[in-house]
Amino acid sequence: MTDDAAASTHADEVLEFWEVARVRAGVVRFASVLGPGVPGSLVPPSWAFGDDPALADAALALVLDGTKTATSTALAEFEHADEPLPVTGDLAIVTDGAGRPGALIRTTRVETVPFGEVDGEVAAAEAEGDGTLASWRAEREGSWGPVLEALGAVLTDATPVVVERFELLYPRPGDRAAPTTPSEA
Repeated sequence: MTDDAAASTHADEVLEFWEVARVRAGVVRFASVLGPGVPGSLVPPSWAFGDDPALADAALALVLDGTKTATSTALAEFEHADEPLPVTGDLAIVTDGAGRPGALIRTTRVETVPFGEVDGEVAAAEAEGDGTLASWRAEREGSWGPVLEALGAVLTDATPVVVERFELLYPRPGDRAAPTTPSEA
């Protein structure tokens, strides 16, 4: 996932997107009775897929059309950044390559598996390249290999990989384009 520096330049857009998305996605379903609660009050983290704007834009398009429903990261990257692993139920705002918000997703499943045991179903759910396991492995070897080497690790079939499955909450397929301000909702 890309650095959130670009997303921070669009912080107002992310907040406006969240105000619309949380209602449209039903995150604040019982707010009028119980109050918004923590999930409806806190703006979820925003980030982009990949390490360059073109990849982020392409991945966001795949999320929006329902093709991309998973992502994966070498466990060592989480450990090095001292970031918590994703948890089922986590919300996130996916941005484009410029940091503009485009989708609200919710994590539905997280598992850690050895690189060599990632299967074709995961590769297809990630929807990158040609969608095959061979393409997925080649892409990860090219991108993760140097990253892991910089962290003092080597990518092998035993390398732990965090596989995160998610669902698109907003905009839902068939919705008009996601509004950027609450007044457009």
